Amino acid sequence: MTNSRVAIIGGGLGGLCLAQGLRRAGVEVTVYERDRTPGDRLQGYRIHIDPTGARALNECLPPELWETFLASASGSGRDFGFLTERMNPLMVMETPRGPDPLDNHHSISRVTLRELLLTGLSDVVRFDRTYERYTREPDGSVTLHFADGTTENADVVVAADGGNSRVRKQYLPHARRIDTGILTVAGRFPLTGETRAQVAPRLWRGPNMIIPPRGCGMFTAPQEFGQRDAGGDGAGDYVMWVFGASAGRLPTGLSGMNGQELRDAVAGLVATWHPDLRRLVTASAPESVSLLPIRTAVPVDPWPATNITLLGDAVHSMTPMRGIGANAALRDACLLTRALRDGTDPVTAIAGYETEMREYGFAAVRRSLRAARQFVDDSRLARVAFRGALRLAGRMPSLRRKALS
Repeated sequence: MTNSRVAIIGGGLGGLCLAQGLRRAGVEVTVYERDRTPGDRLQGYRIHIDPTGARALNECLPPELWETFLASASGSGRDFGFLTERMNPLMVMETPRGPDPLDNHHSISRVTLRELLLTGLSDVVRFDRTYERYTREPDGSVTLHFADGTTENADVVVAADGGNSRVRKQYLPHARRIDTGILTVAGRFPLTGETRAQVAPRLWRGPNMIIPPRGCGMFTAPQEFGQRDAGGDGAGDYVMWVFGASAGRLPTGLSGMNGQELRDAVAGLVATWHPDLRRLVTASAPESVSLLPIRTAVPVDPWPATNITLLGDAVHSMTPMRGIGANAALRDACLLTRALRDGTDPVTAIAGYETEMREYGFAAVRRSLRAARQFVDDSRLARVAFRGALRLAGRMPSLRRKALS
């Protein structure tokens, strides 16, 4: 495989992690990214890296970049709260930190992590290259066609171009990504010394799932960017809140609303909730509020392996409800690095990778979709049972894993 040329379409977390792993293994690799510059994709929020993601990064990154990751990440905010809409605790799940960073959960700015993954790849990543389509050549290689009229040739092509992957649409046209019928509205409550005193500490000490009696839900998470993890988009520290419900429970015309109208619509829907939760919404700047439809991949049957493959959201995009999408993409990158590094025939290597990736990737899709539906469950009886199970699990640690599975 060291003589093969690997082209990665998309310079997100999964694609860059794969590039780091292949570069470290001595495989010729090039990343084609549509962003014009490395700074175009500024997304000022933190992401959760679980032990699976941490192990993938450790294996793919050079040792010095792994140490940089550990220095930039933090373990704060791993006490996950489940609360009623009146702020009554149902359960707080704490994840103690162990001595081995590979077994721990980490929190890091997405911007910082992407900058870290770009380190040392200046001769590998090609910016301002918008992929359009591919054609196959008689010798088995693949020619990539870009919007600027240029072409590139590769022996192996990896689609890492996200949920709307153009590679997937051509390569696996039957692989669908559908709307779940769930809509979310997200906003930012600014965190300052003054505003911290205005809401309960539980809201800025860790993430929380707010579980009202039926039909909707809210997720909150503090987003703090310290000196060692300075990534962000200039917004400063804040609490991110996401209110979700089935489309039928929300006001009509949401897609045409501006930020203030969206904020006011959510404020009306949480009017009977705890004042601190209402304040998260009403004190958010209108320009920080946006509408986010929830989509998911539909699991597909196995397909014959070729020298084109996919990773991350390009193949198994999932709802954000369990926060595992980025970790699944990093796992893909690590597994594919091993396959291409150790295999002699690319198609055989890719076949092994895809067999394993489909199993855990689409299992994660199903779990994530189940969590999304539970998030907006319209059955009062089911919601009462769920809240009761959380209360019981909060008193009996041995039941926590079962309650959250």
